[in-house]
Amino acid sequence: MHPDSYQTIERISIAEYKDKGSRFIAYAFPVDTSEAIQQQLTMLKAEHPKAVHHCYAFRIGTDKNNWRAQDDGEPSGSAGKPILGQIDSFGLTNLLIVVVRYFGGTLLGVPGLIQAYKSASRQALQSASIITRQLETACCIRCAYERQFDIMKLLKQRKIPFTVNAEAEEIRFTLSVPANRFNELKSVIGDFAIIECP
Repeated sequence: MHPDSYQTIERISIAEYKDKGSRFIAYAFPVDTSEAIQQQLTMLKAEHPKAVHHCYAFRIGTDKNNWRAQDDGEPSGSAGKPILGQIDSFGLTNLLIVVVRYFGGTLLGVPGLIQAYKSASRQALQSASIITRQLETACCIRCAYERQFDIMKLLKQRKIPFTVNAEAEEIRFTLSVPANRFNELKSVIGDFAIIECP
């Protein structure tokens, strides 16, 4: 059974970690799509063209299957995995963390890199505003013209925003309802309308 809410961050959060002259600047972004992830990566590469690495990790969705950890030239497992580990240890999703590294001239070794990427990511999440978002189900309610005011009343009582389209044979309401309230709405609508999910 899927949860009906998830935790993410409200807005971008930035933190910096330093070790032996190297700077690790962590950017945490709330994201919902792979397009948003690509936009943030492109923006940071343009903003930090002299950085030697742009390592990142993301997780999207509540099923925990859509994720990636990227080392971007650092030794395998020394950057992306520690970043992803922080996303998971905070229990977050729909989140991208990019850690931009400026090399300070001294090699840190794999344990040092793991510590640096982990610490920078953790600091960015510790200073972030963590929020809970409700999952929503997009749906459509179709009804006869004489039932439209009954449907409007039901939706307004439950504070569910909607749009209405009048068609030749029926009225169509388009809305998004919190996932945990969908079955309740379906039972209240009952027999006098048809509710569909795309």
